[in-house]
This record gives sequence, C-alpha cells and structure tokens, in this order.
Amino acid sequence: MDTLTYWNGTWHEGNPAILGPRDHAFWLGSIVFDGGRAFEGCGPDLDLHAERVVRSARSLGLNPKQTPAEILKLMHEAVRRFGPKAELYVRPMFWATKGGAGPISVDPESCQFLLCVYISPMPAGTGMSLGLCRSIRRPTPESAPTDAKASCLYPNSSRGVAEILKRGFQNGVVLDALGNVAETCSSNIFLAKNGKVSTPVPNGSFLAGITRNRTIQLLHAAGIAVEERTVTPAELDEADEIFTTGNAGKVQPVTRYESRDLQPGPIARQAAQLYMAYARTQRVI
Repeated sequence: MDTLTYWNGTWHEGNPAILGPRDHAFWLGSIVFDGGRAFEGCGPDLDLHAERVVRSARSLGLNPKQTPAEILKLMHEAVRRFGPKAELYVRPMFWATKGGAGPISVDPESCQFLLCVYISPMPAGTGMSLGLCRSIRRPTPESAPTDAKASCLYPNSSRGVAEILKRGFQNGVVLDALGNVAETCSSNIFLAKNGKVSTPVPNGSFLAGITRNRTIQLLHAAGIAVEERTVTPAELDEADEIFTTGNAGKVQPVTRYESRDLQPGPIARQAAQLYMAYARTQRVI
C-alpha cells in the first residue's frame, strides 16, 4: 500500500477521484492543506498540524466541520495501518465545492475534508544547495492569504523552483516585498554566524512553520539562543552555517549557497539531533 485516503467517512487505497470541474476548489483554488510526518512509529506535532489546517480553512472563509481532535485521531489510525517502519507524509485538506453569494466567493458550508497519508521517504540529511530566487517575492498579507497553508500560494513557489533548478540548485531563497529574506521556496531558513543563530522574523509574508518553531524551542532549551529578526540577503553570503526546517525534511543542512560551499556545521547537526530525539518521544505505534 502506497497511499491511504480518508474521505466521506471511508478509507480508500490509492488516489481516488474526488474533485469535479464545477467544484469551487477545482477552478478557483479554495483549498488548504497541512503536512505532518510520521516515521519509526512516531508522529511529531501531528496535533499542531491538525489545529493549523482548521485555522487555514477558516482563513479562506470555509467552515470546517471536523475538529483538530477528530483529525488527529484519523492521523493516528492511518499511521498504525501503515506500521512502524513506514516513512509517511500526513496531509489533511479542506476545500469548497460551491460558490457563495458573490461572483467568485465560497459557500462556507460546502467545506469538504479528506486526509491523505502516503509513503514518502525521509531525506538522508546530507545537505542541499540553495540559490537566491530573482523571479519571485513572497506576497504581503493584503495580496494573498499568507496566514493559511493555502494551495493557491504554491504556484508562485513553483515558479521559483523552476528558476532555481535551471541554475543548478535544489531550492531557492525567497525574499519578501521589502527585499529581506523570508524563507526558501518550501521551508524556513536559519543561519549561524560566530555561534549566534538567526532566522527571519515572522512578518506576515510567510508561515512560521511548526518544525521551525519546535526547532527554536529545542535550541533554546539546549542553551542556544535563536534571534528572530530581519535578515538581509547579504548575511547569507557571510554565514558560517545555513540550515532549513520543514515537514518534508525536518532539519536539513545547506552545503552550497550560490557560489559558496559550506560544511554542515555543529549547530545544524545539533538542531537535527535535538529534533529527532524529540520526534522519537511522540509515539503513535
């Protein structure tokens, strides 16, 4: 079994056909999702992912019927169905099927839910290359639903990925509207200089991720302060270490930024070790 989807009260194997061409989400993008991880029978912070997907739905004007507790129960059930050796991506979603009173608005009560859980091996943690995206910027809260993990935000990131792959990098650093560092195309970013760790302060242009926040807490508890502040692109050129956090890879070191080669540093290694030690306390099976 590769994929398991809970929809309309039933578990389905594979990739069931769910959306139709007249569904609001299909053509107007009224869909949100979240992405947790499960591995070694553990599901770190799945409760927070369940809470965030409900908040995201409400941010798009939807009225989700499922509670975070109900979603978490389904997450745990799916992880148990796969067994303790599976490395999984855990993705709850909400979307609208009908339009509302306005010409393109959503009908909040047409909100639908599914949970899709599928095999997704964890990255090896050997490092990635980053380049600076020049073709895109992160939107402002006035121009996009930046407080939600909304699918409509991701085509912009895909444009950035297309640019960065052509330049020979694996991911890209994206700036906010003012030209300061926001995050990568798909994860949050940290840098270390002279033993001090910094990460972009949440300014409404990007989601301060669940793995990001957990990593900050774990570093603080280990005696390593993390400053959330404005980060300029020039600081990446001088950083001793750069690493990223996100659900796909958790904590990943950066081994190349633009023309600079970097070594996975001690702070990135410690952050990864702290996170994995925490994750293994969050048992599902």
